[in-house]
Amino acid sequence: MKALKQLDPVLEHRVRLAVCVLLAQHEKISFSRFKEQLEVTDGNLGAQLRRLEECGYIGLDRDFVERRPVTWYHLTSDGSRALQRHLEALRQLISAAD
Repeated sequence: MKALKQLDPVLEHRVRLAVCVLLAQHEKISFSRFKEQLEVTDGNLGAQLRRLEECGYIGLDRDFVERRPVTWYHLTSDGSRALQRHLEALRQLISAAD
């Protein structure tokens, strides 16, 4: 099945997929907001964000808000293209199942 080959192994993990979907909807999201939205541990979230960053799917900026450090994440153009390809492959699989 062609659609299976088009799935991105990086985005097959539910947290990594959710991170990219959220970033596609919002310009940037902080680590703490991800943690709140996804209900995952710091360690798990950190590992998944690191994997996405290593693949070039997300970028990060560090800033201070009210004198507290905040890490902001954004979807890169490579990440956006990968997400669109992955979602299209999922749509094809769902369509084939109907």
